[in-house]
Amino acid sequence: MAYETLMQVNRTALADAGLFAGATWPILGAGKRATGVEMKTAAMVLVVLVALEHLYFLYLEMFLWTTPKGLKIFGNTPQKAEDSRVLAANQGLYNGFLAAGLLWGLAYPNPAAALHIQAFFLGCVVVAGIYGGITVKPRIAWLQAGPAALALLAVGLGT
Repeated sequence: MAYETLMQVNRTALADAGLFAGATWPILGAGKRATGVEMKTAAMVLVVLVALEHLYFLYLEMFLWTTPKGLKIFGNTPQKAEDSRVLAANQGLYNGFLAAGLLWGLAYPNPAAALHIQAFFLGCVVVAGIYGGITVKPRIAWLQAGPAALALLAVGLGT
């Protein structure tokens, strides 16, 4: 199923459930309805937050991995952190690529292509978060995949 068709099906289902632009959202105020502009703004804010989160991951994994703060955050011993320092830096670099892709998607001049770019990179983040949640620690799924899934939903709804 093409991305546009999938998004239209999702928009229709969510509109029927009262969750799409035009629906009443309590957070907007009594009786106020979300507009397409508000949905696009929410999507943009969520994509920026996911990108910033991944820039922070880059910083932690590339520069703080062996510091006391990095040891505490990741629950490593100094020896384990030193032994895995290069791998962590590589992982941090990949998180930077995800952030760059998301920011590229926000800045891309063709709106239709920009949505595809954002959806692709958000999808990558969701998959990585789920994998990390399964193989490392369940908390990773909530911290990484959760915000990206919300942003992906908002990107789809904002179209």
